[in-house]
Amino acid sequence: MNTAINTEQHKVNAQGHLVPISKIKQIDLDRDDLIEELFGKAELLREQMVAFKAQAMNDVYAFVELVAEKYDAKLGGKKGNISLTSYDGKRQIRIQMAELLHFDERAEAAKSLIDECIQEWSEGSNDNIKALVDHAFKTNTEGQLSAARILGLLRLEIDDHKWKQAMEALKDSMQITGSSAYVRFYYRPTTESKFQNLALDMAAL
Repeated sequence: MNTAINTEQHKVNAQGHLVPISKIKQIDLDRDDLIEELFGKAELLREQMVAFKAQAMNDVYAFVELVAEKYDAKLGGKKGNISLTSYDGKRQIRIQMAELLHFDERAEAAKSLIDECIQEWSEGSNDNIKALVDHAFKTNTEGQLSAARILGLLRLEIDDHKWKQAMEALKDSMQITGSSAYVRFYYRPTTESKFQNLALDMAAL
């Protein structure tokens, strides 16, 4: 007797169980079909965007190298920030390199020093500073600190010996682990206007 399950007539539920399609409500099947269709389009769009980014960066770098060759200039070292502006001054392409920062165990020592500062200072505005510090040291889902928020603390001008010690510990804890390249497109209606970012992030559209 053949007891093999025909997977084409079943779906796996959230608990990992095979459920006969005939036992699943139509609205659940319709929802699944919609999600599968939109996810397929989103994955295709992502692949196209990845390919476009690579092509755009390669084309810009190739143009820059062509210009360098024309003027007998040699480009050495890592490729850095580049900005190309259209003839009418209304469109611009920028390639920007950003360093990837990681914070080692010295960041925890800095946090302890900062907490001591807040406890020693008189109450009042320190509650706001504590909230700012707690926010700065909040980690993401991978357990990593936000470089932007930490750098925000370093910009605070606080004349306190222990605070300055904490800031030195933060600076020492920063490790450059690599770099990431971004290509961005900007436009403006007139040459007197400020450039605006051409949003390619769906959340910003």
